[in-house]
Amino acid sequence: MSTAVVPGMRLGSISEYASGEGTYVSGNDVFASVAGFKHVTEPEQIATESTKPQARPKAIVSVERPQQKPNIVPAMNSVVLAQITKVTPRFAHASILCVGDKPLSEQYTGTIKSTDVRAAQTDSVEMYKCFRPGDIVRAEVISLGDARSYYLSTAKNEYGVIFAKSVSGVTMVPISWNLMQCPKTKIKEFRKVAKTM
Repeated sequence: MSTAVVPGMRLGSISEYASGEGTYVSGNDVFASVAGFKHVTEPEQIATESTKPQARPKAIVSVERPQQKPNIVPAMNSVVLAQITKVTPRFAHASILCVGDKPLSEQYTGTIKSTDVRAAQTDSVEMYKCFRPGDIVRAEVISLGDARSYYLSTAKNEYGVIFAKSVSGVTMVPISWNLMQCPKTKIKEFRKVAKTM
């Protein structure tokens, strides 16, 4: 079982251990220089043809730091997957779930402005015909936005809704760039559909 250690904690004497990674020697003792877990590596047996007794090599004591996952944060031009949480006449608000194919450990919010939904006819966009709460969209981060959210865009053909459920709760199938259909009821609903890649 590994023992948790903090910097400055005595790990043993130099007569029993050699200093390894994350440690230092002061006087006749080995101390931890970083926080982590004490790890002792036993020396490999030295095979010699000589019959003379040799000095046994010392075990190496080191401190292993726990693996930390890199903190993934949306950045400019990142492709993200987000779930729409709220739709207003001018904005669609979303919770960002992934950056590329990496899930986020923290929650980030994004906003899609009506002018960033599609490349053409931006003044005639009706947000409720493009997104509904619960839809999963693929979008691009176009601005770091304000303190509350990132600004997202679905203006390119490959961006838009990739997963949506109909009012009857069935996963819909895209049938054009702006329509999805419920396979159960055959009812069509408007969405800004992402082109499949």
